[in-house]
Amino acid sequence: MQIYLGLGSNLGNRRDNLRRGLESLTQAGVDVVRVSPVVESPALLPTEAQPEWNLPFLNIAAECHTDATPESLRSEIKRIEREHGRDNADRWSPRPLDIDILVWGDQQIRTPTLTIPHRDTHTRSFVLTPLIALQPRLRLPGMSERSVLQWSTENDEHIPLWMGIVNITPDSFSDGGRFTDWQSLERELDAMLAAGVHIVDLGAESTRPGASAIDASTEWQRLEPLLVPLLERLAGDPLRPLVSIDTYHPQNAQRAIELGVDIVNDVTGLRDPMMLELAADNAVDWIAMHSLSVPVIKGETLPPDRDPLVSVEMWLEQRLEDWTRAGVDPNRIIVDPGIGFGKDSLQSLDLLRAAGRLRRYDLRVLVGHSRKSFLTNLTGADIAAKDFATVGMSLALCAQHVDILRVHNVPLHTAAYRGWSEARAASRERRAKLQTG
Repeated sequence: MQIYLGLGSNLGNRRDNLRRGLESLTQAGVDVVRVSPVVESPALLPTEAQPEWNLPFLNIAAECHTDATPESLRSEIKRIEREHGRDNADRWSPRPLDIDILVWGDQQIRTPTLTIPHRDTHTRSFVLTPLIALQPRLRLPGMSERSVLQWSTENDEHIPLWMGIVNITPDSFSDGGRFTDWQSLERELDAMLAAGVHIVDLGAESTRPGASAIDASTEWQRLEPLLVPLLERLAGDPLRPLVSIDTYHPQNAQRAIELGVDIVNDVTGLRDPMMLELAADNAVDWIAMHSLSVPVIKGETLPPDRDPLVSVEMWLEQRLEDWTRAGVDPNRIIVDPGIGFGKDSLQSLDLLRAAGRLRRYDLRVLVGHSRKSFLTNLTGADIAAKDFATVGMSLALCAQHVDILRVHNVPLHTAAYRGWSEARAASRERRAKLQTG
């Protein structure tokens, strides 16, 4: 039986608790197939909660297979939770490990001890975001035909995934030449990991206006010496961030997939027939970006008399037909509207203000707006000022339920988001109502 489990921890070494929980499930005979990125969320607390209970949770979802019955797995989960230090002295107090059965095949289960799916699954962002990362079109049995992605759009407390940009290029517009060897990349990786990055995106070709295109061989010569040690550094950790490769060369995408990357980020939108074939044959995720030219041709933009979102939607609808014919699983596609790629500064702003509407296609949405040239009119050329402006736009994109935010300064963004999410979290009265029904 294919099932989805949710694991959470807000006491002690939270990541180690989640790792040990996954190990215990495996030892109990549960086949853990895939694990979502780790997301953080404010604690759910009733009105009478102690102030010291307000410790943020780390949460994951796991796609699993099991031959157990729901009741026998529930008993095993309770044993695992006790084994890892959870007691039931107070239901809402901090706990080292919490495991829930989220989905059990296509069954809706209601017994005196089990409710699957949980009646509040569709309202909880700390459950929905991890599930969306695994299977955005997953349906919750007995809870309408909406996907988990569609349910999340109605939830005010959205949790995005943070993608950290690593340009291993000599000529990128803000950080060209910074990451030319493993030592410099590892320092940046350490900072991203400490900040809770979900995806690390490596690119070896600048696509800024005026940049020169490079061939596949040159791109791989830059990528391989850093991609290999990156994957080796992260290997073996079920809670590691995902690794994305930014390339539109099918041969390099294939090489990266064989090495073990999780995502291929194609700024040409899967136009190349060979790339499309790879997308149909490989179970990694694929970012398809809207662009008019790569690298960007200065002055080539969308028609000035048309809403840029409409132009992107027209492109997306045509590409969806092509991807469907090619046999690409829509659960594996992430759409990027391509801020700055064939859009002037006002068109880029218009897209930023409406990017979340692209989720109506039941696809995840990524926005890459960090330090882009259109910000210069607002901030000047200073990188630090652009980073602060980027953070402001990122929080506005969170409010639109954009799934993935591709940024340079991950620590700045996750710190700002933590404060933003705590301030926006449901009141204790509302949360208590959710918890008690």
